[in-house]
Amino acid sequence: MDDLTLVLVAVDAPMARAWRTIAADRPGLVVHEGSITDVDADAVVSPANSFGFMGGGIDAVYARWFPGISGQVRAASGADRGGELPVGEAVIVPTGAPRPAWLVSAPTMRQPGERLPADGAAARAAAGAVLRLWRDGSLPDGRRVRDAVRRIALPGLGTGVGGLSPEVCATQVGAAWDELLGTT
Repeated sequence: MDDLTLVLVAVDAPMARAWRTIAADRPGLVVHEGSITDVDADAVVSPANSFGFMGGGIDAVYARWFPGISGQVRAASGADRGGELPVGEAVIVPTGAPRPAWLVSAPTMRQPGERLPADGAAARAAAGAVLRLWRDGSLPDGRRVRDAVRRIALPGLGTGVGGLSPEVCATQVGAAWDELLGTT
């Protein structure tokens, strides 16, 4: 997709190999090996839980990087009022930083610490939610997400606490990309 660059972030060699496999024939997908905090992006993705608790894994990194971000995610998703953000949906909130200016919360699990089914359906649902939000969504100020966000940094979805293999995660992210943005 000409308008979006999805930076697939890998902190280890197995994830980097898996990401390279899907990025090879999909323009718009690029691989970054290293920390997500080193990626020049407009937005970063949090593969959190449905309640916006950001205490572990990459979410703990975001919580330190962007003070108060968990509260913003919980407010945007309604979790602070007893609601939740289901797997397969996403919200976008400002980080308070110049770059990345936005954080997209796209849960891969309902409860913190859940192991995900090995088929990777949750990773596909989360990736799909991110891509739909980018394509069709609005920012809190009413602008279209796609008008303000051109580079999104995406970590391995469900590959930490969720227990998904890098290969399954990458395959599911690639499938969501193909389905929603029409590229092969």
